[in-house]
Amino acid sequence: MKMTYSRRNRYTFGLGTIGRDMLYSLVSMYFMYYLTDVLNLPDSTMWYMTAALTVLRIFDAVNDPIMGVLVDNTRSRWGKFKPWIAIGGILGGILTVLLFTDLGLRGIGYVISFIIIYLSWDLTYGANDIAYWSMLPSLTIDQKEREKTGSFARICANAGMYVAVIGIPEVGRALGDDTKAWFIVAVGVVVLSLLFLCFTLFGVKEDKSINVRAETTSLKEMFTVLFKNDQLMYTAISMALFMIGYTTTTSFGLYFFKYAFKDEGMYSVFAGILGVTQLTSLSIFPLFAKKYTRKQLYTFSTILVVTGYIIFFFSPMNMIPIGISGVLLFIGEAFIQVLMLMFLADTVEYGQWKLGRRNESTTFSVQPFINKIGGAISSGIVGATLIISGINAARTPDDVTETGLLIMKLSMLILPIFFIVAGYLVYRAKFKIDKELFDKIVSELKERGDFAE
Repeated sequence: MKMTYSRRNRYTFGLGTIGRDMLYSLVSMYFMYYLTDVLNLPDSTMWYMTAALTVLRIFDAVNDPIMGVLVDNTRSRWGKFKPWIAIGGILGGILTVLLFTDLGLRGIGYVISFIIIYLSWDLTYGANDIAYWSMLPSLTIDQKEREKTGSFARICANAGMYVAVIGIPEVGRALGDDTKAWFIVAVGVVVLSLLFLCFTLFGVKEDKSINVRAETTSLKEMFTVLFKNDQLMYTAISMALFMIGYTTTTSFGLYFFKYAFKDEGMYSVFAGILGVTQLTSLSIFPLFAKKYTRKQLYTFSTILVVTGYIIFFFSPMNMIPIGISGVLLFIGEAFIQVLMLMFLADTVEYGQWKLGRRNESTTFSVQPFINKIGGAISSGIVGATLIISGINAARTPDDVTETGLLIMKLSMLILPIFFIVAGYLVYRAKFKIDKELFDKIVSELKERGDFAE
């Protein structure tokens, strides 16, 4: 029976991520484009918007551990995860549509309305995200099954992301690339996100034997969970550094092809290549995980990413070398995404073993916290780069100088290298949960009566 549920959970948990990542990609990757190229906000307003995006994401990131505590303390007939997944999904969807609704405001009026809507969106989407990913450790304590479930979830998440990356600009242009077009796009994405979320809400069944004790978490205990779980802290630092680099690069994609490559339509082609690459990489990850240790895979992945960045930076405006560099980048980044998810999941049992408490949601609140910190810093980098380089003020690609293009390439391709390599070095120096230690942890937790046999 457990095997049946494991297989069903693997698929229903994974399918739910498709729509979620479509929605997140719409906001994280295209909202800046919506501001600069659809609403055509002037530099004066964009400085305010860049500052607001940066501060709001940092502010809301700080709230994520508190949301993790709320989820951990939830008791309902549907469990502690699914109510928040449903509520966050519905409210986050409504607010997504509002973000892409032209209310007719400009200047400081637009900035104020944006702050209210975006902060509300971040809170509701965060509730959904924390509850969603913190459900993973409750499905199985088998590391290999976690890798299979996590890999399939990342495949689905990235499939959703690439449908958004490839499809949204094309649909937007087909509808007129104006405010009405982007409103329609937002509504469509939200509907799809809710439909896919139903797979998880109605299909996933938790393993009740994993968490025998009914626990609640106070705000004081939240700080213990977050700061005394040393492996969680080192994982968080590594993930944050990686996400800053990754998000900065992807946020520049459409701008690069429009202003540097001077063929906006090739962005969808490039994204399609990367989508196939990343999905293939995620599909074969379990095969590599059988043969190589996680440390070996992380090392290999980091080398691929750095190599891809260097080739991309020195590449002429030709799709062959750009495509090759993109393939290298996204093979490495796909593997790192799964590895980070596994590292984070394993810190749940480590924290339970070390601190005597199992706090899935508080632990996994680190993930949206990291995503938002990464998004905040990358938003600041991207927004400032677009203004300083002259891209925001440009009306055609020819309006951007060679110096402006160089500034963009440095921010897009060289700066991320330092963040991603730094994340890898933190992991190599400080992370110690290998298979042997994890098996020891699970065995001792069973002896303590924390798990049912």
